[in-house]
Amino acid sequence: MKKGVMRPGHVQIRVLDLDEAVKHYADLMGLIEMDRDDQGRVYLKGWTEVDKFSVVLREADEAGMDFMAFKVADEATLDSLAQDLRDYGLELTELPAGDLKDCGRRIQFTAPTGHHFELFATKEQTGKWGVSNRNPEAWPRDAKGMKATRFDHCLLYGDDIDGVLDIFTNVLGFQLVEQVVEPDGNKIAIFMACSMKEHDIAFIRQPMKDKFHHASFFLESWEDVLKAGDLLSMTDTPIDIGPTRHGLTHGTTIYFFDPSGNRCEVFSGGDYTYPDHPVITWDAEQLGKAIFYHDRELNERFLTVVT
Repeated sequence: MKKGVMRPGHVQIRVLDLDEAVKHYADLMGLIEMDRDDQGRVYLKGWTEVDKFSVVLREADEAGMDFMAFKVADEATLDSLAQDLRDYGLELTELPAGDLKDCGRRIQFTAPTGHHFELFATKEQTGKWGVSNRNPEAWPRDAKGMKATRFDHCLLYGDDIDGVLDIFTNVLGFQLVEQVVEPDGNKIAIFMACSMKEHDIAFIRQPMKDKFHHASFFLESWEDVLKAGDLLSMTDTPIDIGPTRHGLTHGTTIYFFDPSGNRCEVFSGGDYTYPDHPVITWDAEQLGKAIFYHDRELNERFLTVVT
């Protein structure tokens, strides 16, 4: 398996009202606003993340995701993976350093599902927020809201998930960790990792292209997920489902919506993976239990509401 992609790096999310979005992601979820640029974009991060930002909010007329990026080991790895993607037959867009504030050059490509992905190697590191790199305290005492620790993954809806699986596993070196299959073996959901985490990116097969289901953020415990549910009720924030548990990944979770209609998830726990682990397979008729282990059925919003 090829190596070089380390982790999810950032996601740029389109929002309809920037001020309301900042209240949601910073005050409610607890991400830290780090900067703004001359395009009006807002840069945020979870408190444990060492890079300057992992979430970029851009005001637009339509909600959704502009792109998701992965950080690679170094600039040489970026060049090597860019050539591998070209050899595979993908057209690449090279974005210069500084196009995103304090981020190095980025290589962008469009996946067969229509989603835009980026690779980059360099970003300013500001360190964990509120704790030192030397003799650090356990957590920042002035963290807000849900105290989201990091941007963890995205779930995306699209048509050609087989094409995506081929690129991510055979070109970028991701591992297929879990899948949902129909009786004929046709995959309807794939969960892939570039790390020991249970997944860093996931796709569910749907006929439309380039749809954003949710961005997910990690919390430290089940109790934090329950507290997130309390905060959502206190602020009258629309809840999709939860708190509950996944069958897939076994994480505990709650889903809700930002003011623009983008779905967010906060979760805790979850499985881990190593390269020698076999793929975990769920049968399609068990999809309800796979997604929502306690309820054992999918609600209509989870299947149909995307941006």
